Amino acid sequence: MTPRVLVAGIGNIFQSDDAFGVEVAGRLAAKTWPEGVRVEDFGIRGIHLAYELLEGYDTVVLVDAIATGEAPGTVSVIEPDEIPGAGKPADPHSLDPAAVLSLLADLGGSVGRLLLVGCEPADIEDGMGLSPPVAAAVDEAVRIVEELVDAACAHAGKE
Repeated sequence: MTPRVLVAGIGNIFQSDDAFGVEVAGRLAAKTWPEGVRVEDFGIRGIHLAYELLEGYDTVVLVDAIATGEAPGTVSVIEPDEIPGAGKPADPHSLDPAAVLSLLADLGGSVGRLLLVGCEPADIEDGMGLSPPVAAAVDEAVRIVEELVDAACAHAGKE
């Protein structure tokens, strides 16, 4: 069975470190992936992501800047049971994972396994370019996403 895996980079390139997911997705998109794996930069297009998720994915990896209270540049992998704030309306000009998943549920869709690869931001004020600690974390996040995709593909092959 060919797994369906979506890697979605999310964030706003005009808010410094919030562009982390966009940068990681850009690097990952340049790589060759197995059949069934899609890498996409969704930026702030939350409604587009919700509609893409309706296509049905076994595993979804969201890549974003997330505040966890760790040192800036710390990369974390979270497998949430529920994303805080679920039930919020989707805004066509931003990408809030909780609102996207709420819209997806309203549309009758769901995802198999949801993973969030996040990086603690140092600066999310208006501005372009990642801060030094977040820029230094991009390679680590790329490696982690590659491992997660490989594991998802290997797991699907055993079913």
